[in-house]
Amino acid sequence: MIFFSKKALYIWKFQKTFFYLRCLSALIHQIKKTMIEICNMSFTYSKNKPDIFHELNLQMKGGHIYGLLGKNGAGKTTLLKLMTGLRFPQNGNCNVLGMESRKRQSAMMEDLYFLTEEIWLPDTNISGYLRMYAAFYPKFDQEIFERCLVEFEIDRHNNLKRMSFGQRKKVAIAFALATQCRILIMDEPTNGLDIPSKGQFRKMAAEVINDERCIVLSTHQVRDLESLIDSVIILENRQILLNKSTEDICQQLLFKTLFSLDNQPGLLYSEFTPKGYLAVFRNTEDMDSKLDLEVLFNFTTQNPALTNELFKK
Repeated sequence: MIFFSKKALYIWKFQKTFFYLRCLSALIHQIKKTMIEICNMSFTYSKNKPDIFHELNLQMKGGHIYGLLGKNGAGKTTLLKLMTGLRFPQNGNCNVLGMESRKRQSAMMEDLYFLTEEIWLPDTNISGYLRMYAAFYPKFDQEIFERCLVEFEIDRHNNLKRMSFGQRKKVAIAFALATQCRILIMDEPTNGLDIPSKGQFRKMAAEVINDERCIVLSTHQVRDLESLIDSVIILENRQILLNKSTEDICQQLLFKTLFSLDNQPGLLYSEFTPKGYLAVFRNTEDMDSKLDLEVLFNFTTQNPALTNELFKK
């Protein structure tokens, strides 16, 4: 008969529970409903120019807040327009909620909201704006809208045209969140917001996400949204270079700040800053670290082959 110490038994039980929780998490991730599915999609603005996307494949599932990252000209806004049916692929398919985005069916449009970077609001007050547009979204929640206005400190009686750009952006964000659409797409949502409002936006977006909703945030302002995003998509060279959850990324990579690069086995990437070297290592010992989206972006775009190897694309 084999006897175990209480400490060994405790460690065994902990490891077993941890294993079951990870299996459960993986199962939940697999069964989450696919909201957006792109298959072998190619797109170009002109036949005389190279494809912006070539045989692109991508899946987005419910319950996630995706951060869409890419260099200038990588096609982030174009991809969002393809998802919303404002552009049509030359080849392949883009399906949203099981429907072809190019057809812009009413069943899709009433459950999808696209907040563009440049916003236009009519010459009316907020009540007039709601009367004009809220009816297009059957699940629009007036209470959520009013709560967002209070958070953003917006006077609902003001004329929209007389507001500053930042104030108009807050109204547009409040409306977008209140639609309760299953798919919410935002292009540079924090542009024009002051520092307190960025924090309020993160709080409100986190409150509305659930397994039946998918939020896509295209941004260059990664510091603004780092704590909100739970999945990262990086566009590079007409393809999806990375599409992983932040949990998966931190299981593979370890992020550190170093004062010296001497004797650093396993170092994959580093960049110098006034605070020291921001470094990326293979996470061989399953250690915890805080994901740095800016460093991740620089590392992956400069090392695409290694990125594919690490994440077995």
